[in-house]
Amino acid sequence: MKISARNQFKGTVKNIERGAVNSIVEIEVAPGVCFAASITNTSVDNLGLSEGSDAYAIVKASSVMVGVDA
Repeated sequence: MKISARNQFKGTVKNIERGAVNSIVEIEVAPGVCFAASITNTSVDNLGLSEGSDAYAIVKASSVMVGVDA
């Protein structure tokens, strides 16, 4: 995965709270250190996210995005 954002944190998906349109995805990057991101349910499905899966918290400005190795 190559992206321009320098702040990339690999971690484990700890929780996904699905709403009607968006989900809150929590990624633990170190023991007790979590990032939370609000992404669409479609993105959760397209990225294949589930609790326990590896993912990246990618911080650019004030946004947190989620990425996975493809």
